[in-house]
Amino acid sequence: MTINVWLENAVRDAERRGLTALPALLAALAQATATLRAADWNLDAAGGPARDKAADGR
Repeated sequence: MTINVWLENAVRDAERRGLTALPALLAALAQATATLRAADWNLDAAGGPARDKAADGR
């Protein structure tokens, strides 16, 4: 499930439940999650090679 699909489903559910303030919070959470997933230090979570900080001296 992508972040966008999750967001669409969560917003629909919040609207169905009458939680009018929740969609804006969900959108902020989705944006923060996308930003964290795209971070270069998180390449191993995206299926890329894991960086060993001790091995490369960082």
